[in-house]
Amino acid sequence: MGEFKDKAKGAANEAIGKTKAAAGRATDNPELVAKGMAQQAKGKAQNVAGSVKGALGDKI
Repeated sequence: MGEFKDKAKGAANEAIGKTKAAAGRATDNPELVAKGMAQQAKGKAQNVAGSVKGALGDKI
């Protein structure tokens, strides 16, 4: 079950990060772009964690 929670959180963080990065580019705000990119990376890491949990049967 943890696999799906991690993947859902990861997808949300990736989407929010993309939006922040796009808004930062549109407003010429490099700090917002960086925050968006960091949130995207966090989302990708959560997706990987969910995949690992799925492969191991949620034993971690």
